[in-house]
Amino acid sequence: MAAINKTLSERDICTKYITPALAQAGWDVHTQVREEVTFTKGRVLVKGRLVSRGKTKRADYILYYKPNIPIAVIEAKDNNHSVGSGMQQAIAYAEMLDVPFVYSSNGDAFLEHDRTLTSGQIEQELALDTFPAPEKLWQYYCAFKGIEHSNEVITQDYYSDGSAKAALLPG
Repeated sequence: MAAINKTLSERDICTKYITPALAQAGWDVHTQVREEVTFTKGRVLVKGRLVSRGKTKRADYILYYKPNIPIAVIEAKDNNHSVGSGMQQAIAYAEMLDVPFVYSSNGDAFLEHDRTLTSGQIEQELALDTFPAPEKLWQYYCAFKGIEHSNEVITQDYYSDGSAKAALLPG
């Protein structure tokens, strides 16, 4: 990456490198990719009669195979950090969200951590243009979770009543 990229912010890295790499891999950036997702308000801290909240948790990216089925987390860093600098943070988020695929990127490449593996090459570096397609991660996800890939119940869309709240149809 050119020296100019050392001056780019984390958001610039996301906009100019990570999001285009996801789109090139076949991810629908409107329905399968969510950016800057706050997924917890933080731990409740109690000291005597005082109650406060810890720091909120926000993932740079959460990738969804379908709505409400998250399968990957990506932590972005600016280019002054190494490719894997966000990995520990991303793994912690993935554990909280029970997401099997974890990535870190500084715009030069991706570092992939596959939580479905217990041995072998759990982490590997991927070029920006080799990020896995949604179908590939979904196949690995189904195998890991013991889901038959033809199981339509898993991929059934949620019913929406227009209130922006998700609910399953009864029955």
